[in-house]
Amino acid sequence: MTDLLLTGLLILIKLGMVLAVLLTMAAYLVLAERKILARMQRRYGPNRVGFGGMMQPLADLIKLLTKEDFLPAQADKWLFLLAPGLAAVTALLAFAVVPFGPPLELFGRQIPMVVCDLNVGILYFFGLSSLAVYGVALGGWASGSKYSLLGALRAMGQMLSYELAMGLSIIPVILMARSFSLTEIVEAQASLPFALTNPLAFGIFFIAALAESKRTPFDLPEAENELVAGFHTEYSGMRFGLFFVGEYINMVVLGAIVTSLFLGGWHGPLLPPIVWFFGKVLAVAFTFIWIRGTMPRLRYDQLMAFGWKALVPLALVNLLATGGILLWLGGAS
Repeated sequence: MTDLLLTGLLILIKLGMVLAVLLTMAAYLVLAERKILARMQRRYGPNRVGFGGMMQPLADLIKLLTKEDFLPAQADKWLFLLAPGLAAVTALLAFAVVPFGPPLELFGRQIPMVVCDLNVGILYFFGLSSLAVYGVALGGWASGSKYSLLGALRAMGQMLSYELAMGLSIIPVILMARSFSLTEIVEAQASLPFALTNPLAFGIFFIAALAESKRTPFDLPEAENELVAGFHTEYSGMRFGLFFVGEYINMVVLGAIVTSLFLGGWHGPLLPPIVWFFGKVLAVAFTFIWIRGTMPRLRYDQLMAFGWKALVPLALVNLLATGGILLWLGGAS
């Protein structure tokens, strides 16, 4: 009984720490993005609130909390109110299976550096990833606005275009690691990351992850100059803030998944494992921001064609090639 209580307490402590780190990272990722994009455009970005603009996230939070929470007359009230929470919570829950370091020895007890080490961690991530689009779809439909509805329809069509390629690109990783557990997949990359042994799978997954984040060049569900703000056009105050924070939490989670599946997770020389892990996650997030600052938005038909005519066939060919090589090497016996 005491052991069970101690295990529960450790899970709660890890959950609290992960939530605090994720929310802080999301808040400062917004600031980092504004500053990086500003530098790309020869501007300074936010630099008035606190030293170098470091208190800007707090100012933004206060602004969102004090804004009017507007409810459109034509909206479906309960779905309109629940949709932003669904988008943010699914992004937070997905991080529960991501290992951010090797097991830690404390007071003679081995503590895994993951909130919950599921042996089907990848399936759990995919389940939540598919569920997250319901927040966008319900928010767009319940708003009672044509712009929001078009944004929601685009989000669903976009998900169908990249989700299959994303799933197919992960199967070679599962074959090479012989596990669905993210911890065991990271341990399988102790000598060489899968991004080097299977670069095509890495490339396909990275593009699909970019589409999953709904950011440029795949920000079609928002597309400000076409749909005002897409699925969250009618949202204001903290409910808009939940969609906004959910996007950046999702960016951190996708960076963590890319790191765990292809970049060797916490493995690296000299520096502590946790520094390597978060360094790689931030590097992936920086790449997302860099792409946003340098690439134009694709047209809707271009995204659909790219997903179905390029990514899916390439992922299938890569899957067959990886399976064949593993059989030839006797690795899939």
